[in-house]
Amino acid sequence: MADPTAATGNRIVIMGAAGRDFHNFNMLYRIDATARVVAFTAAQIPGIAGRRYPPELAGPAYPDGIPIADEADLEAVCRAHDATTVMFAYSDVTYADVLHAASRAAAAGCDFVLAGPARTMLTAAKPVIAVCAVRTGCGKSQTTRYLARRLVELGLRPAVLRHPMPYGDLAAQAIQRFAAPADLDAADCTIEEREEYEPYLELGLPVFAGVDYGAILAAAETEADIILWDGGNNDLPFVRPDLHIVLADALRPGHETAYWPGESNLRMADIVILAKADIADAAALATVRRNAVAANPSATIVAGASPVRLDDPDAVRGRRVLVVDDGPTLTHGGMPYGAGYVAAMAAGAGEILDPRGFATPAIAALYASYPHLGPVLPAMGYSAGQRRDLAATIAASGADTVVAGTPIDLARVLDLAVPVVRARYDYADAGEPALWPLVESFLHDRGLGA
Repeated sequence: MADPTAATGNRIVIMGAAGRDFHNFNMLYRIDATARVVAFTAAQIPGIAGRRYPPELAGPAYPDGIPIADEADLEAVCRAHDATTVMFAYSDVTYADVLHAASRAAAAGCDFVLAGPARTMLTAAKPVIAVCAVRTGCGKSQTTRYLARRLVELGLRPAVLRHPMPYGDLAAQAIQRFAAPADLDAADCTIEEREEYEPYLELGLPVFAGVDYGAILAAAETEADIILWDGGNNDLPFVRPDLHIVLADALRPGHETAYWPGESNLRMADIVILAKADIADAAALATVRRNAVAANPSATIVAGASPVRLDDPDAVRGRRVLVVDDGPTLTHGGMPYGAGYVAAMAAGAGEILDPRGFATPAIAALYASYPHLGPVLPAMGYSAGQRRDLAATIAASGADTVVAGTPIDLARVLDLAVPVVRARYDYADAGEPALWPLVESFLHDRGLGA
């Protein structure tokens, strides 16, 4: 079909990872007659290229939808569609990698743009607390869960809006509401989605997610007194926050000012939490604090901890243990291990098995792509094939026990013969000022709570 805007207007390719890219399109271009989004490209998440952004979501100007190509083909996509502009629209990326993308766009003859938050944030009718971070794996979700529990104790009705993870049928995932484990099964959620949604369901809280966040926010507001934005990666919030809480990882000093758009979150924050302050060394903690104050001197700095506990430490002590840790934290989050490894070591595991020795070819390729990984198995489960590989690697390990540092019930998702011990973690204060009194003051100013 001929493109009716082929000779006119701004022709845009959006570089994304099935989340921020779609949101930017919805907010900036869906009804803009002067611009034409000719393609998306996809990165970070396996298997999400080769689809189309469906016409049901793209709107009447896009009756055939919008193709989604692999980011490796960016230059060819720009040439094929005579693109004028490339927009970079995903997160947790080094500044060097952002500018490498800019160089590729420029070499293809295109302008290169980053969308600022003012034009891409929705405005809510209810108060919004956003929990964001400077890197993947800082501890956003356990902090959001901590706040959710405290809000419920005050008699408030929070609704959680989770950063998107639409890896399946995009039209069917336009607006998602999860309130029970059966909802996750019905939506055929990936392990990555379950990691983010399931802990809230255990608290009896609804979780909203999907693709069209204008409609998602409107749905959440019908049943909530307050909105909790649980951010993904180190992305900026999709909804304009009334209280913006940002976590910086004391185990990764310097990262708070080295990744897009994490530094922007840091500079915008009302409260900065120095996460994992209980296990970081003093010099690293001081570096992160110093950088946070230099970037955002008006923010309140809070030291936070993520204490980890095992459901059954006796099943780990002295045993041959395989650790399965949170996938995104280990891969593009850059961490060598996660909470499961920390908990297994603290419990006195007899041996931590290195999965490289018995990984399936697909899992072995993962270690080749992320050579920083320690002796842990990333909980990769974006597809049924990945889940089979994960289960096969666990079965081949000969482990006495699996320690699962992923926040889901792994035994419910995978058919495993080996017992699974869950490592659970939550937010805790690690000094003064404490987090909750600051949040209470915010609630009081808005007439919420006691």
